Amino acid sequence: MPRTLSQTDIEDFRERLCDAAEHLFAERGAEGVTIRELAAAVGVSAMTPYRYFKDKDAILAAVRARAFDRHAEALEAAYAAAGSDPAARPGALADAYVRFAEENPEAYKLMFDVRQPSAGDYPELVRAGSRSYRTMTLQLSEKAAEGALPGDPEKIGQMYWAALHGPLMLQMSGLLDRETARTLIHDLLATLDKGLWGEARPGL
Repeated sequence: MPRTLSQTDIEDFRERLCDAAEHLFAERGAEGVTIRELAAAVGVSAMTPYRYFKDKDAILAAVRARAFDRHAEALEAAYAAAGSDPAARPGALADAYVRFAEENPEAYKLMFDVRQPSAGDYPELVRAGSRSYRTMTLQLSEKAAEGALPGDPEKIGQMYWAALHGPLMLQMSGLLDRETARTLIHDLLATLDKGLWGEARPGL
């Protein structure tokens, strides 16, 4: 008979399983990984993961939610570290975004390069994804509050996101080297900044 699990036991196992799943899902795609393989990766029986997750889709949602939260935490920390200087914050956010992607390529791939039609069924994934997106546009929220945003905040936010995400994905696909990707990101952000605000940001 299975032993009674404490909350700490549950959280510890979920973290171990999510660690293994992040690597396997990023390497093979969610469709290429079975529950049995995930169980084997953490040294348990094939049925054990079902004590913690409904199915593989729920594991994928948990892995992605965790990645979005880590991403948000990194950007929030960079934003706070920039202090009270509004001119430094956009560059700090961009630097943190790029650094997270380069240091956590598997998590980044699962965040933005995986289609999960059932994502809306998982409140924690929805919450974490929304939090992550908000951190990417913190400087735009400031501009909007000042009445200085020259256009639709959603569209402007997506333009900045594309300027960061596009070169990073090309780098991860082996189509750009790191230096070229960094230069491209810098040039794209500078062009956006000059077009919108009349000046480029520090950073990158």
